[in-house]
Amino acid sequence: MADFFERSLIVHEQLRGKIGMHTRIPVKTSDDLSLAYTPGVARPCEEIAKNPARAFDLTIKNNSVAVVSDGSSVLGLGNIGPLAAIPVMEGKALLFREFAGIDAWPICLDTQETDEIIATVRRIAPVFGGINLEDIAAPRCFEIEAQLQDLGIPVFHDDQHGTAIVLLAGLLNAAKVVGRNLTSMRVVINGAGAAGTAIARLLRCVGHSPDVCEPVAEVIVCDTRGAIHKGRDNLSAEKQALLAYTNISNFTGSLEEAVRGADVFIGVSKGDLLRAEHVRSMATDPILFAMANPIPEIMPDVAISAGAAVMGTGRSDFANQVNNVLAFPGIFRGALDSRSPRITESMKIAAAHALAGCVTAPTAERILPDPLDQSVSPTVARAVCEAAHADPSITCLA
Repeated sequence: MADFFERSLIVHEQLRGKIGMHTRIPVKTSDDLSLAYTPGVARPCEEIAKNPARAFDLTIKNNSVAVVSDGSSVLGLGNIGPLAAIPVMEGKALLFREFAGIDAWPICLDTQETDEIIATVRRIAPVFGGINLEDIAAPRCFEIEAQLQDLGIPVFHDDQHGTAIVLLAGLLNAAKVVGRNLTSMRVVINGAGAAGTAIARLLRCVGHSPDVCEPVAEVIVCDTRGAIHKGRDNLSAEKQALLAYTNISNFTGSLEEAVRGADVFIGVSKGDLLRAEHVRSMATDPILFAMANPIPEIMPDVAISAGAAVMGTGRSDFANQVNNVLAFPGIFRGALDSRSPRITESMKIAAAHALAGCVTAPTAERILPDPLDQSVSPTVARAVCEAAHADPSITCLA
């Protein structure tokens, strides 16, 4: 792994940026210049002034996404700030282009004030067809995303929903491998931040139509103090809200106690939290997603030796990588193609089922497609676009 770190540093030093702008119109003659700029450009400007929706027909707005971060929660590096976040946001923009043909720009903001971020995104929104919020720490990420849903373009916090969608796709196929229904599963999530909260909501079908989403039987969310339950003091508003749909039995124990008899463990926290004996205490043929990076909550060989039937991580050097690149390019492609004003809950569910369907015969070693599989993004995009057009809560303009 250290080799990747050093090689990546060398590549970044050589390239000085992983993305760049390309032009679509030549500027070789005075005629070219007059078409691309003054005086000809005045006409499309007048068209847009008369009908703002024409910006989607006449400018980059139809195929552009802003990747917005404040650098407060970058990968496993923490609050490293906007400058240090640039390489990650550049990488995200690169993946948008590579897998969905979307032009994306890294926008790293020199503020971590919620209201300032919201105001800034509102001000830059006219040039973009979508906003991808990235690596913004909880709980601010929840409010920022919620407050921007009225922009008229999709605003999507990938650390929440992208992770949850790929996880659900993996769990759908893992359930097939072990011959179990999601509706009978008891799930323990360790980590109550952005990803953990979104996963809990998706697995419990919060805000989702019952005809497209089957909830798991129970979800217990744990943090550093153990299970989040009704008797806990000093719970944040976000953790208090979790209790509306998690831990229905009001379990009050530790993480180690919570996994006893559990069907599924999902880790979005930190490494080396579970040991073999904890896996052995789970239900028969348990499913584990240990997604802490770079060190999972439990290493795959340890978990499998202890009885795990299916094991997934966040790493590319192990089987069943839960990688958001399987979701976000296709989700935004489908949202842009449909001209949906939002990414709705039904669109997220459609994305998860489409992604799961990309693996026609799931096995313990393959519950998710290869992150480099170029067929995944178009498949997800079609499903998302169809779900957008079928969703009565929104009006699609394409």
